[in-house]
Amino acid sequence: MYWILFIGTLLMGLWAQTKVKGAYRRQSQIRAHNGYSGAQVAAQMLQRAGIQDVGIEMQRGMLSDHYNPTRKRLVLSEENYHGTSVAAIAVAAHECGHALQHQQAYGPLNIRMASVGITSFANGMLTWLMVGALFLGLIPIQLALPLLVGCWGIIMAFNLITLPVEFDASRRAKVMLTEMGFTATATEDRGVSEVLNAAAWTYVAAFITSLAYFLYYLLPFLTGRSDD
Repeated sequence: MYWILFIGTLLMGLWAQTKVKGAYRRQSQIRAHNGYSGAQVAAQMLQRAGIQDVGIEMQRGMLSDHYNPTRKRLVLSEENYHGTSVAAIAVAAHECGHALQHQQAYGPLNIRMASVGITSFANGMLTWLMVGALFLGLIPIQLALPLLVGCWGIIMAFNLITLPVEFDASRRAKVMLTEMGFTATATEDRGVSEVLNAAAWTYVAAFITSLAYFLYYLLPFLTGRSDD
């Protein structure tokens, strides 16, 4: 059962990643009509929203784009920072969506920010539990099992609250790109949606994976076989 779960969730994650890379690669070959780079689009969006304390930085690495609410930094990968493709402006607009969420104290984002510490702790403990209990047998399974349930429960809850954060950021991105004239054709709109919708599947896959493992380790308690 464990190996079915492991292989199934692994394949789902690989499928989601392949979908993202495929959509991004296709839309990276289509130049947006406005000619602005991802960094320029981000700068104009932040300016229009009245956000003046968020810096825009470049970082090497494919799809390493993210918004850091603690440091107030909008980080774009080199390809999206300089790129003028539909994919580049879609990703830049998505990260601006997170900056707008932060400015407006969007509830799910605040919850996710507050839970980063405990989620990092749960991830670290999970590694030790998996190695110590399941592979080396150093931790009794009766002790490890409730801890595994707790760790996966925390990770699952974090992934769950991430879903509205990411979907809302993509919604904001599409609206801003249209309202500000960065996309003007149906082809560009479809391209933006393809990239952002594909990216959303990675978060869905992460949630389903964590939910599956949480239920797997919780099942012995529900069936009264936690000592087996």
